[in-house]
Amino acid sequence: MSAAEHVIRQNPDQHTERTARRSTEPSTGQSTEPSTEPAAGPPVRVEIALDLTCVHSYIGYTRFARAARRHREAGGRVDVAFLPFQVSPDAPAQGRPLSEVHLGFFGTAERAREATASMAEVGARDGLVLDFARAVHVNTFEAHRLLAAAAAQGRGEAMAERLFRAYLTDGLNIGDRAVLDALAAETGVRTDLPQAGALDAELARVRDLGIRSVPVFRFPDGTAVTGALPEDTFRRAFAALGAAAR
Repeated sequence: MSAAEHVIRQNPDQHTERTARRSTEPSTGQSTEPSTEPAAGPPVRVEIALDLTCVHSYIGYTRFARAARRHREAGGRVDVAFLPFQVSPDAPAQGRPLSEVHLGFFGTAERAREATASMAEVGARDGLVLDFARAVHVNTFEAHRLLAAAAAQGRGEAMAERLFRAYLTDGLNIGDRAVLDALAAETGVRTDLPQAGALDAELARVRDLGIRSVPVFRFPDGTAVTGALPEDTFRRAFAALGAAAR
């Protein structure tokens, strides 16, 4: 059993597997124990498959980022690689109110309100403001291009957070070029975007890996897990992987 897999199996009840888009129960990722990370160690490379309009990806990434920050503060190193994934590849480039999408999915406005209110409560426990009423459901292809450009400039983590927040908190259309340019400038990212064909190829490669839902976290020992894992699980995984590499 790999180091990261051992940590995750030690916390089976905390692993939030998203098996349907109706799920609204990812457990809170707030840390309640002292840090278990080593004072120093080799870098831990984590590949994260996500979509920038996926609330589960936002919550999972927020917990991961918090754990990574604490690992780094303790002297550890974490290298992050983003893998693009589109939950709704046929979503319109011009966007439409997410509330309309939810109405079609849940069947009634009441059910949609209940589901989004429940998820907003989950996000609030992680310090996130999830304003589904303002969100613009849109194709994320161009946003993924911007994230790839940011990652190439060493700004991928900051850009991912800003894109999530733009979509789920600020109600911005993250498929609009002017919006993306403004977010890039705000985050200190040059808009030297990769070719569209290159992103198409990467999206296909990620699907060939067998990824069908997000978020997915792929660790260097071969462990791959899906869902909004608690922060403590990430921290223990970092510590275990660092110890195993020494």
